[in-house]
Amino acid sequence: MGIDFQGRVAIVTGAGGGLGRQHALALAKRGAKVLVNDLGGAVDGSGATVGAAQAVVDEIRAAGGEALANGASVTDFAAVEAMVQQAIDAWGRVDVLVNNAGILRDKSFAKMSMDDFNLVVQVHLMGAANCCKAVWPHMVAQQYGRIVMTTSSTGLYGNFGQANYGAAKLAQVGLMQTLAIEGAKYNIHVNALAPTAATRMTEGLMPQEVLDALKPEAVVPAMLVLAHESAPTRTILCAGAGTFEAAHITLTQGIHLGIGADVPEQLAARLAEVTERAGEQVPQSGAAQGTNEVGKALAARA
Repeated sequence: MGIDFQGRVAIVTGAGGGLGRQHALALAKRGAKVLVNDLGGAVDGSGATVGAAQAVVDEIRAAGGEALANGASVTDFAAVEAMVQQAIDAWGRVDVLVNNAGILRDKSFAKMSMDDFNLVVQVHLMGAANCCKAVWPHMVAQQYGRIVMTTSSTGLYGNFGQANYGAAKLAQVGLMQTLAIEGAKYNIHVNALAPTAATRMTEGLMPQEVLDALKPEAVVPAMLVLAHESAPTRTILCAGAGTFEAAHITLTQGIHLGIGADVPEQLAARLAEVTERAGEQVPQSGAAQGTNEVGKALAARA
């Protein structure tokens, strides 16, 4: 088994069922000690019981692995800090964080309450940020860390009825981009996984034949690759039904139009040139945009 987690300690949030459970089981099977976090709530985030997390812990232990249960809500930073401390107290380190916890409150934007918008952002975005913040000093101190965000095709490309979920999911990519840059010198790699899987959160949305192909287990290899010592950093891997893709946020070459009075009209007329994808790049940081813009401006003056 080349992708080995012997001696590593992993925290997986939202690991009481579905995809998170599969992540936790796979990490444990490959040698990781796993802290299984789950609030134990319903898909919409209501309710709480540590039973779901404990059941996965029991499963891991029955197979000969090491695991602990935790019932913290990822929206509660103090509880998240205590969760990380629980892993440190038990095993002395935290090597892997898989930010998987999430909820759904789907409605068209016209009908969505801002409370439902806010709660989804709190769980997905602030939940991931809280967990990253709590593990960060430990990963810096040990000069090693692997963080996996869970984004979504909804965040990357949109989906009707999921404005709140999509906004929160793409925000995790934004968080990944900067944390990967800041973590580089500490050997902290940060990546994102966009899974397509049939879980509690997707049942009733697709025909059975499709659901059968979209087993959550089929997504797990992508998580293992992103969480492993050999992981890339700043990579968005998409996975579902045993198929794997990558998503990129790109910058086109663009054109320089200057700052004359008729630039709005010129831009409107030449928009196809601006959006032309030949020669586009995947920037290494946000600075690439300014570099391209100023470079073209200076070249135009020459």
